[in-house]
Amino acid sequence: KIISWADKVVVNSFEFKRQMDKRFNIKSKCILNPLNIKFIISQSKKGKSDIFFKTKKKSLKLINLGRYTKQKSQITILKAAQILKKHFNFRLLILGRGSEKKNMQKFIEDNNLKNYVKLKDFIDNPFRLIKESDIFILSSKYEGLPNVLLEAACLKKLIISTKCPTGPKEILSNGKGGIYFKIDDYQDLASKIKYVIKNEKLMKKKIQFCYKNLHRYNYKKNLDKYYFLTRSLISSN
Repeated sequence: KIISWADKVVVNSFEFKRQMDKRFNIKSKCILNPLNIKFIISQSKKGKSDIFFKTKKKSLKLINLGRYTKQKSQITILKAAQILKKHFNFRLLILGRGSEKKNMQKFIEDNNLKNYVKLKDFIDNPFRLIKESDIFILSSKYEGLPNVLLEAACLKKLIISTKCPTGPKEILSNGKGGIYFKIDDYQDLASKIKYVIKNEKLMKKKIQFCYKNLHRYNYKKNLDKYYFLTRSLISSN
């Protein structure tokens, strides 16, 4: 096993640590993802807007970033969009690339979602688009510690995420900092989006709670942990 050759195994979430330690009978170390909040906020003031988000009528702006793969399960969001178009005006922007793109495009065409959904390739600076959105949706079946949720939290966006292993539960503090829906359950997602619209004051509290808890991911503090870990390993050898 490759893991047995390592001097130290580092993981980026506490749930992931528990799973790794149990499965491989090791004592891994958890160091959370280093997050530079000031940089992300500054980048969100640059870059380009997308005309798709600019509508004459008031509309809810939804966004998702991620590879077009079965793991990321964006098809769940598209199926929810099919339900939501009957109830209110919205725009859904999905940024990424991958093997599932053709299936996603076909679903959009077959269900007349072109006026509601746009697929866009990855861009170097997506933070402007996240800032201009209302809700960030993560539809993954599993994750490590998804940086996209941290970035959305930096920009004070409401997060709706699957409660997938392993990171979202920690980032959203078991629901105090966001909303969960069941993996692959597009009806639950559509229901949660409707719930969000009707409970604006509660959502603002969740956004603030999530933002205030980002101090755990401070980039200097967590990079220092890597530095001191490396020094201790070198000195012990």
